[in-house]
This record gives sequence, structure tokens and C-alpha cells, in this order.
Amino acid sequence: MIKYHQVRHERRGTILVLVALLAVPLLAMVALTVDYGYLLTVQGDLQRTADCAALAAVQELTPDETGFQDLAAVRAAVREYAAENLGSSFTVLDSDITIGRYDPDTVYSNLTLLNTGIYDTVRVKLRRDSSANSQVPLFFAKVIGSQSAGVTASGTAALQKGRYLLPGADVLPVGVPKTEWDSLSDGDTWVIYGDGKIEDLSGNSIPGNWGTLDIGSENNSTSNLGDQIVNGLHQSHLDALQADGRINTNEYIDTQQATWLQADTGISSGLKSYVQQIHGQNRVLPLYEALSNDGGNNLEFKITKWGVVKVVDSRWNGEKNTYIKVQKAYIYESKLRPHPGLSGFEEVIAGAYTTPTLIE
Repeated sequence: MIKYHQVRHERRGTILVLVALLAVPLLAMVALTVDYGYLLTVQGDLQRTADCAALAAVQELTPDETGFQDLAAVRAAVREYAAENLGSSFTVLDSDITIGRYDPDTVYSNLTLLNTGIYDTVRVKLRRDSSANSQVPLFFAKVIGSQSAGVTASGTAALQKGRYLLPGADVLPVGVPKTEWDSLSDGDTWVIYGDGKIEDLSGNSIPGNWGTLDIGSENNSTSNLGDQIVNGLHQSHLDALQADGRINTNEYIDTQQATWLQADTGISSGLKSYVQQIHGQNRVLPLYEALSNDGGNNLEFKITKWGVVKVVDSRWNGEKNTYIKVQKAYIYESKLRPHPGLSGFEEVIAGAYTTPTLIE
């Protein structure tokens, strides 16, 4: 017969064995969680500094009047910025500062730097590893034999080319009835409500507002519309319109020709932060004279004119209280061109550069 106290002692012994067996993996999990978080913090500091150092240094590549580029000044700028943000003893290796000219065919894919022509790009790599600045010491991971770990970060910045003044179009992709536009005088202010009504070609009322337009690929996401609101038309937008047969060329949108654009009803609350960024700025607004609809799922607007408005204000508080307030200016009759991208060298002014930008 097994007595109770004997069973209790056996169970206690079993628990102690289990605790002993699980102690090591439990400690390993703690080490992974705490030390990994610390390594992410260190890597974040290196990344921010690498990006900012590249942006600061690439400006030193602007040629002087003779075309000379001071590469020593570029490297000095990298090291100065790194020292100010990571400590005066932080070391940046010569091999970790790459100066070159970006290949425009690779700028949006696998960036390649060329060692010919006028340099316009700086790539900076910052490290805390066995090569420089020593590895990052760990805390709990020492229990399982890991004393330290290496961390690196890199940032690449390029000088944007100066171009002749062929400005890209800044748009507000919301369709407005041309009759509404025509009923107002220059300087009049009105609001585009989130619950406004529109009618189809047969006069049937369609719920929703006047519609956000897909000036580019169909079924634009909120983030794509927001980027267009803030940054204007890009080449990809015109490429998509031409591929869909909505415009004849991908070089511009001809404001003198009617263009059918797909739309979505309602002003999404996700556009709030984007619209608020352009308060007080001018935008080109599409004006429609007709629309088609097959049950509300594929709304199409026939855009016949484009009007310039000033975005005065906006309010975001449910459908009935959401609106964008704009002020009428004038009809825009020039071609709507995309903002230039880094991959194209059209209309470039030789030796002229504008603001630097991160590209990697």
C-alpha cells in the first residue's frame, strides 16, 4: 500500500525535475525578448543617423563653377553627422562611404551606383560589429553564451536633377458637377459634402458624394489617393490611364478632351490627414458633365473641364458632417503633366540640382 506522503514527495520531485528542465529554455526566451528589443533600438538609432548623414553629405556633391566635386568634404560631412549623433568616438570606415552616380534604370528596383560622370549619390553604412565600434553587448543572452551581436544600417541619398519649368499637376481627385462650378463666381467658396447626391444619365439619384476619382489605376486605395492629393500626378498614373484606354498618351492629360474616369462614392475618413496637409494650397479639380453607373459598383465620370481651387478647410465627422471647403479660382486649360521622377532625365539642366532625397 502506497501512503499519501510518499505520493506527495514523488510529485514534488517530478515538479522540481520539470522546473530544472524548463529553466534553460525559459531563460533563452527572456534573453531573446529583452535583448532583441534592445538591438532594435540600437539599429533604429543607426538607421536614422545613416539616412540623415547621407542627406547631409550628398549636398556636398553639388559641383562648383568649374565642375569640381569635393569628395573629401562628402566623407567629412558623414563623419561629422555620425559623431554628433552617435558620439565623438564613433568610427565610419572609408569603405562604408560609397560615392557614385545612380543608374536611372535601377533607381526603383535594385539600385546600382556607377563610377562615371558627375556623382550625385552617397551611400552610408554605419556599423557596430567586429569591423568597427565593437558589437552591441547583450544582457540576458550571456546566460546562454551570447555575449554580443553585430548591428548595421545603411542609407542612400541622391541629388535630384534641376529641370526646366514644366511643373507637374497637383490635383484634388474629387469629381464636381460642372453645373455647380458654372453657378459660382470667381472667389466664391463652397463645400463638397461627404453625403452629397448625384444623378446618373437617366436622372436617377445615386447615394454617396460626388465621388473620389481614380486618376490612374482603377480602384485606387486610400493611401494611393492620399499620395496623389499631397504629391500630385506621377508618371505611373498616366501610364495606367493610357493602358486602360482613357487617354491617348502617357505624357499628359489633355484638358481640352473629355476623359471618362472611374470613381468611388463617399469621401473616406482615411483621407483626413492628407487633405489637412494641403489646407491653403491650390489644386486642380476635375469637373464632370455626365456619369454612368451600373447599380453603383462601377461609377464613371465624364470629365470635360478642370478647375483650379484653393483648399480652404475640411471637416471630418461622419458622412453628414464631413466636407472639403474650396474656393473657386479659374478653369485650367494647360496639359496636366506628371511630376518628374528620378528615373527620367528629360528636360534636365546640366549641372543643376535641387533638394536631396532618400532613395534606399
